[in-house]
Amino acid sequence: MRRKIPSTQALLCFDAAARHESYTRAAQELVLTQSAVSRQVTLLEDFLGLKLFRRTRHGVALTPAGVDYAHQIAQRLDGLERDTLDTMTRQGTGGHLTLAAVPTFATHWLIPRLGDLAQTHPDITVHIDTRTRPFLFADSAFDAALYTGTPEQVRNWPGTRAEKILDEEVVPVCSPALLAGRKSLNPQALSQMPLLQQSTRPEGWRQWFDAQGVEAPHALAGPRYELFSMLAVAATHHLGVALIPKLLIADELARGQLVVACAKALHGQRSYYLVTPDGDQEPEVLTRFRGWVQQQAGRTL
Repeated sequence: MRRKIPSTQALLCFDAAARHESYTRAAQELVLTQSAVSRQVTLLEDFLGLKLFRRTRHGVALTPAGVDYAHQIAQRLDGLERDTLDTMTRQGTGGHLTLAAVPTFATHWLIPRLGDLAQTHPDITVHIDTRTRPFLFADSAFDAALYTGTPEQVRNWPGTRAEKILDEEVVPVCSPALLAGRKSLNPQALSQMPLLQQSTRPEGWRQWFDAQGVEAPHALAGPRYELFSMLAVAATHHLGVALIPKLLIADELARGQLVVACAKALHGQRSYYLVTPDGDQEPEVLTRFRGWVQQQAGRTL
């Protein structure tokens, strides 16, 4: 039975026109004439039997039906493009994985080790996008995720199974200049220093000071940054003291850009997990990647 699907050209023209709300800019993006874009959109509207755009004084605007259809079509076109690129990169080899990973862990721990993966498993291609929060695998193209969280957070991620890869050891770090010649600070002295906050872990400093038994009225004060990589850069530029997992700043510590401001670490709050969809059969490429990640984690400990 023939599928009831509009032409790809019509969908591409509609997608571009919907994003720009302009036939002119859609035509520029697609290297077509404005009349060609308008004609394709009209053909699509005739195919669907409803209006996707309405004319305005400044051009065109999506109708409510157009807004809904544009959202759905954009997802399908993104998926089609992704599948096409995946097939092009596969070239008959072992396969590919699309990973969701927390950003700083991906850039500072995973990516520097992918050279080893290329040597030991040259037929595996890994694509990485960043995600900082749980998502539904059924609504995404991800095969697995490298995620950091508490055991409770991981247990409450529906439709998944999780394997702990690494535990976190979170330490206070700063630039050497901020210590002004001192080797380190005790927790009480640290409570008087400018503190750098992470927006996704707003209670981080309070948890650290509570673990040391120190009153810290300003534990929640200070500028907030979303990513550990941002915190690390801010700390190297003398803006304050940051709480960062030690494994994510190994290079900065080795180069002396950052130093441990207080040797008392916070253990056991969070860990790094390999999260996969809960299913009966795991693809071979994911099984091989899992074994490689376990090996790399063992070398990190």
